[in-house]
Formats: sequence, structure tokens, C-alpha cells
Amino acid sequence: MNVEELVKELKAVANPDDAVAMKAYMKNKFEFLGVKTPARRKLAKAFFKQQTDSVIDWNFINEAWKNPYRELQYAALDYLESRKKLLTPSDLPRLKKLAQTKSWWDTIDFLDRLVGSIMAEFQEPKLLFILKCDKNIGYGAWPIDHQLLRKEETDTELLKKILANNLAQPEFFFNKAIGWALRDYSKPNPDWVKDFIERYRVEMAALSIREGSKYL
Repeated sequence: MNVEELVKELKAVANPDDAVAMKAYMKNKFEFLGVKTPARRKLAKAFFKQQTDSVIDWNFINEAWKNPYRELQYAALDYLESRKKLLTPSDLPRLKKLAQTKSWWDTIDFLDRLVGSIMAEFQEPKLLFILKCDKNIGYGAWPIDHQLLRKEETDTELLKKILANNLAQPEFFFNKAIGWALRDYSKPNPDWVKDFIERYRVEMAALSIREGSKYL
């Protein structure tokens, strides 16, 4: 698939006024064409149909990620979502590279779910080491929040290890992500979250405790 062809199609439906608003919403960190999500996804869905083979076109993804317009990163994620059943643990380094490049909460939230799909499908213990947080991963949310929305299917041992390994992080987004993970899991299992917070309260940031306790 040719990224430049997709850019042309997106430009044809772009609204410059929307581009200004979208850029402001993202703290002026990225340039936008001005194509809102429903229009982008409708156009991208039709564009992706030109690929008939059952493989992941990583060249398309990487070229879209390099593009200066944020809609192209969103399109790359839309494409990955359409091919997520083809993702395997061997794709984690590629996803990690995306998480480390042009990182912000919008792309990281999406990558969380893709990594979660791989973990749920393959359940490989060695991924614990791949998923260990470091300062170069986009705000830490990728490994910390990869089990969001798993509810009763959450691997609590994995969740505990990842959270406990990252409680001392000074980065705001790491601590926010920890709170989100706890808050989400408190819906199906509030007792587990209460116990975790009590056990690690001294090590936890106030932000993590506040976010994690929201529904308790």
C-alpha cells in the first residue's frame, strides 16, 4: 500500500479549521490535516481493502509513522487493528518501536490494546521481560495498561509484577497509568485493588492512589 495515495485521499476530505482545533487539543505537538475520526476510518477502511493477502504490511505502517500528519499515525493504528489477529509475540519489538516514536497518550492508548491482544492470545512468560517499563517507552502506559478492559480475564500475577516494578517512577504518565490500571480492575475485583494499594501505599504516588481508588 502506498502512503502517499492515502495522504492524497485524506487531504481531499480535510477541513483546515478542524486541523487547527485538533492540533490545539493535542497541545500543538503534532501537525494535522483536519480529518476527524469517523471520516478517517471510513476512508481508511476502503483504502485497506486494496491489500488482499493475509499479511501485515509493516512498510506501510512505518512510512505512515514517519509522515508529519498525525492522521497517518492514526491510520497505521487503524490498519493494525484490522490485522490484529495476525499479530504474534515476534511483532512486539515493532510495536515497542512505534511506542517509542512520536509518543503521546493517543497512540499509546491504542498500542496498549494491541499488546493486550497478543498477551491474551499467547500468554508467554518471557513477555514479562519485554514489557518491563523504561523511560524510553511512551509514558510507560504501554506495558502498565496493556490489560485494560480484560476484567475477569486479567492476569493478576502479571498485573501485580508490572505495577510493583514501576511504583518508584517519577514520570507523571507512569503514575497516571498505574492508577488507570488499578481503577479499571477495581470494577470486577475491588478487593484485589484495595489489598494492592494497602500493601504498596508507601511506595505509590498520590496520583496512582487517587486514580486507583476512584471506584472503591
